[in-house]
Amino acid sequence: MPIFYEKRQLVTPGDLIAEGDYIAGDNTYKEDNKFYATRVGLVDHGDHRLSVVALKAFYIPSVGDLVIGKVVEVGFSGWSLDINAPYIAMLRASDAFDRPFKTQRDDLTSIFDVGDLILCKIVAYDRTRDPLVTVREPGLGKITRGQVTEVTPTKIPRVIGRKGSMIGMVKHETDCQITIGQNGLIVVKGKNPEDERLAIIAIRKIEQEAHTSGLTDRVTEMLQKEKGGVENVSET
Repeated sequence: MPIFYEKRQLVTPGDLIAEGDYIAGDNTYKEDNKFYATRVGLVDHGDHRLSVVALKAFYIPSVGDLVIGKVVEVGFSGWSLDINAPYIAMLRASDAFDRPFKTQRDDLTSIFDVGDLILCKIVAYDRTRDPLVTVREPGLGKITRGQVTEVTPTKIPRVIGRKGSMIGMVKHETDCQITIGQNGLIVVKGKNPEDERLAIIAIRKIEQEAHTSGLTDRVTEMLQKEKGGVENVSET
């Protein structure tokens, strides 16, 4: 009665989890004595019952994605990053130094420390190992200012919009720089806290109403109304 995935291994819809005398639990189904996953999630099994714990709010890494990670541990040879995924991402020390890295000489906390936010790119990932990220490209590295907001990762395409139209409109209306991680973390940098607040309000509205039509016009109208209210207050 083979089980093809260990507990907490990631599966996607259609993956064959096991064969044999088991009971189909949450997010699984049985066909010809074979058990398959119906949702993206983590495998769980016990007492002959197979289940998949759904990961609706988690990000599933993909090579090439830009993500925003938070340093959760500084090791001897690199950093561990929380990227809002089922697994911790690794950033190698050799990737962050412009010269050969030596453990005895180099203090990793002088580059990135616990709690730092880092814009990085996924360079390797499969189900047999944790994601590997890099900062060796222009624009990548430590995020030093701005406000952070989070949306459900599956809503990121709606926040960006077709050919960047939605996020482009928000940037224009709020005069903010907005950095989007495919893992659902977004950094907003404006000239003042009020501009950042308006951009975050817009992003959250997009997330909440992602399934509706005419959203770009409604968000634009909301931002213009909010800005008008702020300007009127400041003039009195």
